[in-house]
Amino acid sequence: MSSKHDPNQNHLLAALLDAEFDRLAPHLELIPLLLGDVLSESGDKLHHLYFPTTAIVSLHYLLENGGSSEIAGVGNEGVLGVSVFMGGDSTPSRAVVQTRGHAYRLPAAILMEEFNRGGHVMRLLLRYTQALLTQMSQTAVCNRHHSVEQQLCRWLLLTLDRLPSNELTMTQELIANMLGVRREGVTEAAGRLQGYGYISYRRGHITVLDRAGLEDDVCECYAVVKKEFTRLLSDVRHRQGNIG
Repeated sequence: MSSKHDPNQNHLLAALLDAEFDRLAPHLELIPLLLGDVLSESGDKLHHLYFPTTAIVSLHYLLENGGSSEIAGVGNEGVLGVSVFMGGDSTPSRAVVQTRGHAYRLPAAILMEEFNRGGHVMRLLLRYTQALLTQMSQTAVCNRHHSVEQQLCRWLLLTLDRLPSNELTMTQELIANMLGVRREGVTEAAGRLQGYGYISYRRGHITVLDRAGLEDDVCECYAVVKKEFTRLLSDVRHRQGNIG
């Protein structure tokens, strides 16, 4: 494995006990993920799980009329492919790369061997799944009850939490697809945030200038998701922070 990339950059892999990691490590494959790459389609049987380190993957639900919206995001805090160990085998959502970077890919059969031991790995993945379900349900509530400006603030903050910098490469059209709203709505909301001095936006590139401002403007949905991830995975984050 490259010295530049480390499985411990993913919080779940970093939380594994030494013996667990030693069993999985030979099967972890570092792969690049490019913006727009589709990792799985709705209904696909999943043969691999992905543990992002620097990439972010967006889970989209597709409608019959071709419309779609993001129901959750997966970054270095988690894993793509929970249906593998939850017994569903496939998922109704599409997984597409939102932010390019890298991830470690693991064969589903290898993960299931470890999960079926019934120990620390199983408890860790189930807690992560509960946190992911919270993100999905809160996203649904936010999209129904809060303004596009508040939704954009939530999306920006959740994305920043998974990135090492305050810069995002993302067009307004892609953001509109994520939020399931019209592009004009995103243009207006982004213009207001730029007017407040919270962000700087030029075509395809967003720089967050005032994170505190976004946090003041965002709805409660961001805090709910963040609090639940911290509550359920506090030991994961603690161990991640103590890796040299």
